[in-house]
Amino acid sequence: MDDLKTLEQLNAHYIRSVQESDVRWFDANLSDDFLNSNPDGSLVDRAGFLKQIAPPCPIKSLAIEDVRIRILGDVALIHARTTYTKPDGGAGAGRYTDTWARRGGRWICVAAHVTRA
Repeated sequence: MDDLKTLEQLNAHYIRSVQESDVRWFDANLSDDFLNSNPDGSLVDRAGFLKQIAPPCPIKSLAIEDVRIRILGDVALIHARTTYTKPDGGAGAGRYTDTWARRGGRWICVAAHVTRA
């Protein structure tokens, strides 16, 4: 499978795993040095992110659009827009950028940055 297809699948699984609180998938696909910038401006490491993901996701119908994948050698950036339903039933949206690195022959997520509108 080529890198673009692999990254498309990883991106889809990342979003699915957020919606389903799939800590196991994240545990297998985040680097040990992973960092996540949260919408509130806080920065969490891998352990903090896994703890954050574990409870049931409060948003529903998480979807992605305008996905742009840029492969820069052994690093790839994935930019996309998200849409979702907030706990109060209102519409929500945001953007994210995930940074992936090829390590040990496989793509692994090393950083994420999330914003919400």
